[in-house]
Amino acid sequence: MLPKTEAMAANELFIDRTFAAPAALVFRLWSDAELLKRWFGPKDFTCPSYTLDFRVGGAYRGVIRSADYPDGWFGGTFKEIVPNRKIVMSFAWEQGAGQTDLTDITITLDEADGVTSQRFHQAPFASIAERDSHLSGWTECLDKQVNYLRDNPA
Repeated sequence: MLPKTEAMAANELFIDRTFAAPAALVFRLWSDAELLKRWFGPKDFTCPSYTLDFRVGGAYRGVIRSADYPDGWFGGTFKEIVPNRKIVMSFAWEQGAGQTDLTDITITLDEADGVTSQRFHQAPFASIAERDSHLSGWTECLDKQVNYLRDNPA
């Protein structure tokens, strides 16, 4: 389905998606590295490497790859996990030995009658331009998530 649009503050991003699937399955798309690698990344990108220690305080790290851009390494730590309902994690792009532009991502899932609504929230951003750059990338990434689940329902 098309994303819901809403007014956003300059330092935050919201993207909603709806799945004809139970919340447990949508949650697995975020919590299982092998599943995540199958859909993660903007259009024309792959995610050849993604590792995670899926627990509060655990870390994750991955890379997105495209023929047109250098590898984009990213990572963070899990801050809150409520099975089948919520994931809160830090997120930063890696540059050199450190991480830059640290933000928090919150994914919330609500299921009713076998349909799951997913809300993606990321903040804070240093500028509107930085937020909008992430908006286009995450929109394409979450479109791929919807398509993956549609094509692989179990």
